[in-house]
Amino acid sequence: MALEWVVLGYAAAAEAIMVILLTMPGLDGLRKGLIAVTRNLLKPFLSIVPFCLFLLMDIYWKYETMPSCDGDSCTPSEHLRHQKSMMKSQRNALLIAAALVFYWILFSVTNLVVKIEQLNQRIERLKNKD
Repeated sequence: MALEWVVLGYAAAAEAIMVILLTMPGLDGLRKGLIAVTRNLLKPFLSIVPFCLFLLMDIYWKYETMPSCDGDSCTPSEHLRHQKSMMKSQRNALLIAAALVFYWILFSVTNLVVKIEQLNQRIERLKNKD
């Protein structure tokens, strides 16, 4: 089951890298290519949303069916295993949140950059007209 978390981690990292490249100043020559690549990748990256929801339901199901370890009812090794499981669930929930937030930021930044490019083109046309 670790492969799905690796895939989600790579997707979140790719989204973060694209956001950084789109917002980094000084890449004006590459910006048009980056915008085209990012706009073409937004639709495939949309599959992250249902994937994250599925993984979130998996975390919830594991949490609900996990045996409780209260007080003296379990051995130290069972208590440690319970704590590790809780830490993994929290880490995975943070990864899900990061992937969803990065997708939303990437979508918003891409739309803003496209609008800025269109406005710059409109300004250039108006300057050339005069």
